[in-house]
Amino acid sequence: MRGLKQLALALAAALVLAACASAPFAPPAATPMLRLAPSSLGRELAVVQQLDVQVAGHTRSLEVALEADAQSVRMAFLQLGQTVARLEWDGRQLEQSLAPGWPKVVSAEQVLSDLQLVWWPAAAVRAGLAPGWQLAESPQARELSYEGRLVTSVRKLAPDHVELVQHALGYTVQVHTRGASPVFSSP
Repeated sequence: MRGLKQLALALAAALVLAACASAPFAPPAATPMLRLAPSSLGRELAVVQQLDVQVAGHTRSLEVALEADAQSVRMAFLQLGQTVARLEWDGRQLEQSLAPGWPKVVSAEQVLSDLQLVWWPAAAVRAGLAPGWQLAESPQARELSYEGRLVTSVRKLAPDHVELVQHALGYTVQVHTRGASPVFSSP
């Protein structure tokens, strides 16, 4: 439990520091909050991911088990073998269960949104974007921009390694997967 509290405090402090940093560009919403229907994934998915989150010079690791089918998206967050959070999204309602000490600045909606940007098909992501937002895609990368300015980038570094950079929010996530690999397509 002490390790969870230390993780929570470190994540909270890092995210607060990142939020306080001045940014030269701030779109109306720092990033769009994707709330894509589970069925828009177009397939079933079961994958275990090691997330290495880097904020303000600090790195914290977390394991996330992600399962998705046409009815729901389910995630379990594990730290040192203990479940520290659960999330379920059915396309209408997001339910979450967080362990005591989970940092309030770590948004379940943002984690879901980031993972949908990585795993969901580009057509589904584009359909979920508000006016002014664009998604560019190549076989190895995705770039989310607002009115031509890069906000989020996703790069496939290896079949089992994806890097997500939230430029506007000031954090980077190294996603190491076991069980599946995201599929990006040509424009």
